[in-house]
Amino acid sequence: MHSTANKVAHVTLAFWVMKICATTLGETAGDLLAQTMHVGYAVSSLILIGLFLVTLIFQLASKKFHPILYWAVILSTSTAGTTMSDFLDRTADLGYATGSLLIVSALAVVLITWRIVEGNLRVDNIRSRRAETFYWVAILCSNTLGTALGDYLADDSGLGFLGGALLIGGLIAATAVAYRFTKLNRVVLFWIAFVLTRPFGATFGDLLTKPHDHGGLNFGTLGSSAVLMAILVIVIGLTYYRAGAAETPAARAELEGVTP
Repeated sequence: MHSTANKVAHVTLAFWVMKICATTLGETAGDLLAQTMHVGYAVSSLILIGLFLVTLIFQLASKKFHPILYWAVILSTSTAGTTMSDFLDRTADLGYATGSLLIVSALAVVLITWRIVEGNLRVDNIRSRRAETFYWVAILCSNTLGTALGDYLADDSGLGFLGGALLIGGLIAATAVAYRFTKLNRVVLFWIAFVLTRPFGATFGDLLTKPHDHGGLNFGTLGSSAVLMAILVIVIGLTYYRAGAAETPAARAELEGVTP
């Protein structure tokens, strides 16, 4: 079986900051293509799935961890997940609850198959191409699921964009507390947090882009996407800078995505 150096990012606070930025950007960028540019959910999904496959091919072909490439794949799963979820919920008229159930079932199948085939669900040290493929398919499913959950909270639950973001933010905080102070399975907590950051990004993205009469801040999809992209680029740049400036094993390990 093909084996390489560890190919995924080390999970730190910076990882979660970049994940939230990337998933929020995925929401605004997906809406920019499908709604603002009037491309539609079906065509947008095809375009963005194609983009995901292109970035994934480069990621799988690389021999080591590349932060820009890694986060490009994360971003492509977020944008594709946004339009795919909206296609299922709105164009296919399944509704948020049914769409969420369908996607969570797909995620469960991927994780169970990954566990059976690989013998584990490790997300901190992925070295085989097969395990990495499972990793990215699970991320695509989790980001698609997060969009459906976020839309359900913002629209059908009555919480609104701000209420949904606050609820998901509280659940993320609770997961962080559980990670810090309990002995619950770390892989389970990772996937809970990973899924939760997506609806947080979805509701926060809608809060930024939607007009005032819909409960949003009316920054628009283009402006919000530009700001979020700038933040993501800055944080990735800071990660490079920290690893280059601090000549320590820990800093090098963080850059390369391994645990020292």
